[in-house]
Amino acid sequence: MIIGNFYQSSGLGNQLHRLVATRVKALDLGVEWGMIYIPNDANKEKRFKGASFMDIGQWDKGIKTEVVHYTEYILTFNKLPSEPEVSIGNWIEKCVRDDFGNDTRSYDPEFNFIEDNTIIDGEFQDERYWEHREKEVNEWLKVEPLDMPDDLCVIGFRGGEFALYPDLFLTKEYWDEGIKMMREINPNMRFEVHTDDPVLAQQCFPDFKVIHDIGINWRGMRYAKYAIIANSSFFILPRWLNKGITIAPRYWGRHNTKVWSLPQNYYSRFIYI
Repeated sequence: MIIGNFYQSSGLGNQLHRLVATRVKALDLGVEWGMIYIPNDANKEKRFKGASFMDIGQWDKGIKTEVVHYTEYILTFNKLPSEPEVSIGNWIEKCVRDDFGNDTRSYDPEFNFIEDNTIIDGEFQDERYWEHREKEVNEWLKVEPLDMPDDLCVIGFRGGEFALYPDLFLTKEYWDEGIKMMREINPNMRFEVHTDDPVLAQQCFPDFKVIHDIGINWRGMRYAKYAIIANSSFFILPRWLNKGITIAPRYWGRHNTKVWSLPQNYYSRFIYI
């Protein structure tokens, strides 16, 4: 069995990448898969943050209690090795510290050497982890379709804690450029904003409808033909599966400083500005 994990602090985007990587590796090996939740509380309804609109099956099936407790102890107290390796059934994605003290991630080819009966940990946002299983990923993340007209562009706006960090929070110039590009495609393009922060979104886009509903936001991203997205993991998989036109911020997490601090977040299907 290949076992992944959901952290309490992780948002839906991070959870889905962990889920997908776990299932892809298990499928590649021809073995069972499962997920654990850190910490191991009793409220299963809150563990998977997309449960209100997405059915990912019994993700904690077949995992023995002692495995959960053992893994919870290791992960909670940072006992996993700092370098990628299979050790006592645990593997962690390689993370490198750059010259500015930031942790950087990219595709870790050691993922290909993971064996059965391993607990895996990482962000797994590089498309090379899961692109060869696109058909299966599309099935696993199936949700009820949302009718999105062809003259509508969804704006995936990330506020919240992102607004506290100048390196992360996207500038008005980025959004203006994206909107301009969409209007070059269709001068009558309409826009609506899908966001975790409706108050700040309304301030930034006073003329557009703002929607704050995790299910509608994810499904809107999944089915809209056009999208302009922020540098948030929430938007990656629904847009990657969509294959429509997606405008994304070049340099991703460091768009404002023009440094690819997270090279894993380059997706060949997106248009970067």
